[in-house]
Amino acid sequence: MIVNKANLLLRFLMEVAAIVTFGIWGYSLTDSGFGIPLAILFSFLFAALWGTFAVRDDPSRSGRTVVQTPGTLRLILELALFGAAIWMLFSLGYSIPGWILGATILFHYIISYKRIRWLLKQN
Repeated sequence: MIVNKANLLLRFLMEVAAIVTFGIWGYSLTDSGFGIPLAILFSFLFAALWGTFAVRDDPSRSGRTVVQTPGTLRLILELALFGAAIWMLFSLGYSIPGWILGATILFHYIISYKRIRWLLKQN
């Protein structure tokens, strides 16, 4: 399966946007001095889930995995994490960035239909 490099760049930027969003949301949870640790914690949580559970030989990633995951479960994880990032943006009052991230994610998955078909077959 050939993966378009421009789509991989888009995917990477979406991941970065989601990690930053998780951090901002974590920071916003408190007015005390725990904002920064919570920002780090929530960003790390996203990165850990994203990087740990993967489908072996996924061409949109390194192909390696820590915990081999069925394709359907990986797709659900991706959609849940991106969906959480969109929800977080809206809950923070950042509706325009929320719409932009949501539209970008939708566009990415539409043009990644071959990968989605591949994921659904990896069980």
